[in-house]
Amino acid sequence: MSGHSTPITSPARLLPLAAIALVALIGGYLLRDTLSFAALQERHEALIAFRDAHYLLSVAGFMALYILIVAFSLPGALVATLTGGFLFSTWPGVLINVTAATTGATLIFLTARWGLGERLAARMDAGEGRVRQIKQAIDEAQWPALFLIRLVPAVPFFVANLLPALVNVPLRRYVISTFFGIMPGTLVYTSVGAGLGAVFAAGETPDLGIIFEPRILLPLLGLCALAALPLVLRPLRKGRGL
Repeated sequence: MSGHSTPITSPARLLPLAAIALVALIGGYLLRDTLSFAALQERHEALIAFRDAHYLLSVAGFMALYILIVAFSLPGALVATLTGGFLFSTWPGVLINVTAATTGATLIFLTARWGLGERLAARMDAGEGRVRQIKQAIDEAQWPALFLIRLVPAVPFFVANLLPALVNVPLRRYVISTFFGIMPGTLVYTSVGAGLGAVFAAGETPDLGIIFEPRILLPLLGLCALAALPLVLRPLRKGRGL
């Protein structure tokens, strides 16, 4: 008989995850036009007028909407980031965007960890052989791994939100790595949003592929390399007995 025990996940624990998945599917269909760049372009004058008349209410309402978009994996996170820059400029827009995105990501992280993560992590810890080794490797390199999945532009945001929950990453590590890990990319798109006034006036659309331009991508890749360095050095140190 094994000395390890794993918690039993009741079906009720899966209900919040099921609700999020259902809302994401329905919202993706119903809100695909509402949470779009075209909708922002159409309503940008009304949004500016409301912001000028009710600044604090605009900040609170915008952050609440952004949190819901991220927490329920709804379409429109990129448009929300652009809107944050458009309404509140690069600063404090980037702080508003990062705070809202981190809050929404934390909500879905907690839901996933409560529903599945604790059980999966316990099963991996109680396992033997390769499975347990993988879990131990993850635990030993959580900080660099968490920053890496946030910095790599190719990793979808919702994937980066859920994966740490499935290996039961501590909440504090998740929040800190999310807040600072998404900041570089969020700063880029917030600054693009801050220039949307001129774009709208010219009847054009912004270059959303700017993050893949060398002047933006190369510094991001440099940050990714720094985050990945401990992951590369750790096996080498173990092999040398350091």
